[in-house]
Amino acid sequence: MSSQVYHLPVQIYYEDTDHSGVVYHANYLKYFERSREHVIGKDLLVKLWKEHNLGFAVYKANITYSEGAEFGDILDIRSSYCIDGNYRIIWTHEAWKENRSKPAVSCELHLVCMDKNKKLVPIPFEYLKKLELQTG
Repeated sequence: MSSQVYHLPVQIYYEDTDHSGVVYHANYLKYFERSREHVIGKDLLVKLWKEHNLGFAVYKANITYSEGAEFGDILDIRSSYCIDGNYRIIWTHEAWKENRSKPAVSCELHLVCMDKNKKLVPIPFEYLKKLELQTG
């Protein structure tokens, strides 16, 4: 089951760019991380960590860079997800420049749920409920 597509506008500042004025490649991962946090909610992520000692770690990332964003651009970060079993959630992220027919950057990112000892654990029901998915 896949989610709806969530949108997060991201303004590109000079500090986001490299010497050529194009967004530094690693910054897209930051934009995608922000998008996930907006979808899930800071309060739930903090609660999972502080009360249940649970967090999420990147297991795998597949990124395609098609077109670099530049200083002054505003990107539309489009994010969606699907649950892949009890332990993994797969996020699809795309960074869209205005008036383009394809994303500038696309990423399929796999997250796994882990406890404070770095042990793999099932994704908690509370998290699934927040994401409007049913376990089963």
